[in-house]
Amino acid sequence: MSPSPDRLYGTTGTSFVRLDEGPDGWSLAHALQDSGAQCLALDPADAETVYVGLVSGGVRKTTDGGETWSDCGLPGQQVFSIAVGAADGAVYVGTEPSALYRSDDGGQTWSELAGLLELPSQPTWSFPPRPWTSHVRWIAPDPHTADTLLAGIELGGLMRSTDRGETWQDHRPGAHRDVHSLAWHPRVPGRAYEAGGEGAAWSDDGGGTWKIGDEGRDRRYTWSVAVDPTDPELWYVSASTGPFAAHGRGDPQASVYRRRNGGWETLAGLPDPLPSMPYALVATEDRLFAGFASGELWESRDRGDTWRECPLDGNGLTRLVALVSAQP
Repeated sequence: MSPSPDRLYGTTGTSFVRLDEGPDGWSLAHALQDSGAQCLALDPADAETVYVGLVSGGVRKTTDGGETWSDCGLPGQQVFSIAVGAADGAVYVGTEPSALYRSDDGGQTWSELAGLLELPSQPTWSFPPRPWTSHVRWIAPDPHTADTLLAGIELGGLMRSTDRGETWQDHRPGAHRDVHSLAWHPRVPGRAYEAGGEGAAWSDDGGGTWKIGDEGRDRRYTWSVAVDPTDPELWYVSASTGPFAAHGRGDPQASVYRRRNGGWETLAGLPDPLPSMPYALVATEDRLFAGFASGELWESRDRGDTWRECPLDGNGLTRLVALVSAQP
């Protein structure tokens, strides 16, 4: 039985793209061209509502799948991360320099969550390519409770709040400090996952403490993380040998890995070596997608055992930096 048609939303670093599946492949619709579209978040309550963060500054919102857009404000703020809480619909935005904002009215107004910058570790935060600054790389609201929120600082640590971002606990024990992406399991309360510059980690106590999960993987520099929505023990990361290989224009020295039964395995079926870095992994109930820095989109229908490249119609993609599925 083949999977049902799907929709994905993505960003290229400069624009937004909607990918709709048809019988002959995926059609592409571009928007927000040359806007600096970097990150995006789907409203879990509405598959047509998407928020996009612009590294050039600000947030845009669509309520019709990308046909029309509105400006959600935050002028001048370089947005590096964005998330929508499944438990309460709150919208969170992380910026460079590191700061965090929350909107409780769909992006009409914003409150700065200044408690994040009061953490004792804050003076040590520094992004190596721009050591005078740092940014909030990832935000992960707990889908099971509106109170719990994770935020990853690149580079500074994995922080946790239990009051919707008003106050914060400093870097969590066992987690990696160079946070690249975070995920919660949608059905199992308390299970969270991290991909970071030093490796991968997971938590089973709501992000309070973390366990390193790197055994059996020959590449430590992890970038994207995705979790199977039906199995908390089955999750995936993309990884490279280091930042220069991952983000350079040559050989990314990268692989996609699957963790199950407590250990990692390299997924076959993808090109070897990979032509570019897998910047985005998305797992749904019946499919696993990998979006590449080169703009290619690959999918697996058997949890990573075999893969095929997705045919993309219309204007081609030259880059994919973020993906979300319209099936929340």
